[in-house]
Amino acid sequence: MRVALAGAGAFGIKHLDGLANIDDVQITSIVSRRLDQAQEIATKYGAPHASTDLNDALARDDVDVVILCTPTQMHAEQAIAAMRAGKHVQVEIPLCDRWEDALEVERVQKETGLTCMVGHTRRFNPSHQWVHQRIVAGELSIAQMDVQTYFFRRTNMNALGQPRSWTDHLLWHHAAHTVDLFQYQTGEKVVIANVVEGPKHPELGIAMDMSIQLQTDGGKICTLSLSFNNDGPLGSDFRYICDNGTYVARYDDLFKGNNEQIDVSKVAVSMNGIELQDREFIAAIREGREPNSSVSGVLDCYRVLGELEEQLKARG
Repeated sequence: MRVALAGAGAFGIKHLDGLANIDDVQITSIVSRRLDQAQEIATKYGAPHASTDLNDALARDDVDVVILCTPTQMHAEQAIAAMRAGKHVQVEIPLCDRWEDALEVERVQKETGLTCMVGHTRRFNPSHQWVHQRIVAGELSIAQMDVQTYFFRRTNMNALGQPRSWTDHLLWHHAAHTVDLFQYQTGEKVVIANVVEGPKHPELGIAMDMSIQLQTDGGKICTLSLSFNNDGPLGSDFRYICDNGTYVARYDDLFKGNNEQIDVSKVAVSMNGIELQDREFIAAIREGREPNSSVSGVLDCYRVLGELEEQLKARG
């Protein structure tokens, strides 16, 4: 399986490291905004091609699949371009920042029949997989999810402390993780969704704080708090309040409600959610099946995000 990776920033590197652990996968092209960066990463991971133009990679015969770790605003257009070029594609979360674009990506996927997977990593973290397996087995039922997604990001920097060429977004990026996970874990559809946001940053032009409430058609509820203003422990805590225990997931790690850690090392072949996500992508292509977190499988997440954005627009 010959892979082109576009977007050699902090998250692109995580994918390259994960792919290195998968048999019979070769990195053949690196695309990045700066040619020197693309060439440096290509040399490190043994890719024969480096470019600043995704179309260069899409035109190559030695590229079977594309992984997009590019700015959010490019995701939908680039995913469509990859499929039009005959390449399977995995696009990092979020798929898009407009509901209409999500529908168009799904339409092109169905038209081409190629694999299009979205990087909803929370489905693959061993912590969330452990909970999901017990829900499927009938051992747990979620009453409520309480989620805190907190960062300290008052300047446009990435996870490595490097300047970004684009602006992150609490609703279309960070909330997407929880909106999708809540519906995935409950197996139910969100029918009530409410959102409020704090003041917009004077330079970045985005809300720095946000609160979201969700309820499914089965009555399960989710409360999500998001902030770029949090000067403290960073990241996301997912608290599952269930009929048979309370569990807190922090990325790949899982704890009981009393903070006792649960061993999830046997849940999957790796403790790295990004690697597990990439393994699913490659396996689905090889096996000719729909992957977990396919564009069709996550589409309802973007419906909800679109509805929440319309609420915010209506308030001016």
